Amino acid sequence: MATPNYGYEKRQKELAKKRKKEDKLKQKAERKQGGHDDEGMQQDETAQNSETSHPDTPAQP
Repeated sequence: MATPNYGYEKRQKELAKKRKKEDKLKQKAERKQGGHDDEGMQQDETAQNSETSHPDTPAQP
C-alpha cells in the first residue's frame, strides 16, 4: 500500500487558503470602489422589502 503524501495535501490546503484570501480581498476592493456583488445586492433587497412593508402599522385605505 502506498503511503499518503502529506506534503501534497498541505500544499493543496495552502493554495486553497491563498485563493480564498485573494477572493476576499478582490470583493473588498470592489465594494470599496462602489461595485456591488451578489451578496450585497441581496442584503439591499431585503432592507428595501423591510422598509416598504410594516406589519405593525395599519393599512391606509
